[in-house]
Amino acid sequence: MNGLIGKKLGMTRLFVGDGSAVPVTVILAGPNRVAQVKTPARDGYSAVVLGFGAKFHGNRPERGVAAQSGTETAFKLLREFPLDAGEELAAGDDVTLELFQPGQTVSVTGTSKGRGFSGVMKRHGFGGGRKTHGCLTPRSAGSIGSAADPSRVVPGKKMAGHYGAERVTVKNLEVVDVRPEYGVILVRGAVPGPNGGLLELRKN
Repeated sequence: MNGLIGKKLGMTRLFVGDGSAVPVTVILAGPNRVAQVKTPARDGYSAVVLGFGAKFHGNRPERGVAAQSGTETAFKLLREFPLDAGEELAAGDDVTLELFQPGQTVSVTGTSKGRGFSGVMKRHGFGGGRKTHGCLTPRSAGSIGSAADPSRVVPGKKMAGHYGAERVTVKNLEVVDVRPEYGVILVRGAVPGPNGGLLELRKN
């Protein structure tokens, strides 16, 4: 198996052997419970569905999935991970941080921070218009289409709108340290989302 579910705790720094300070993100990726097992005979492929966290107001289908693994409350997040050849897991088993080792690289996926409704300069990095000669809207997008042909705004035009709160993956982050006694993994650099946000960690 190549991944786990975790929760971002925050950022700090770690002093490594040569005395340099390394910025790291602390991720709580304690035991993940195997909620379901996908088999080639029934599903056509081998994979497991891992659950993380507790969702105390889950609906009946969510509670039913949790019950298969012997958990009373629904899981806050469920994610599917493929199984390696010859690897066997059963519903109710726990997957721990032993999956990761310092020095290897991982990809971290999460939901970025929401920035609300933002203009084109903040959302897309536009340079803005002139701030002289009577220009009243130096932060506007300017012209967004042509007049006669095609007489419309083309699809995909970069405009103001909702910024952030989208699925983002940061690849090739180095695992600086793994501390199973605390259930945390420390990866070099920043990862998407706020403190407390849920993340997916996958080995590269």
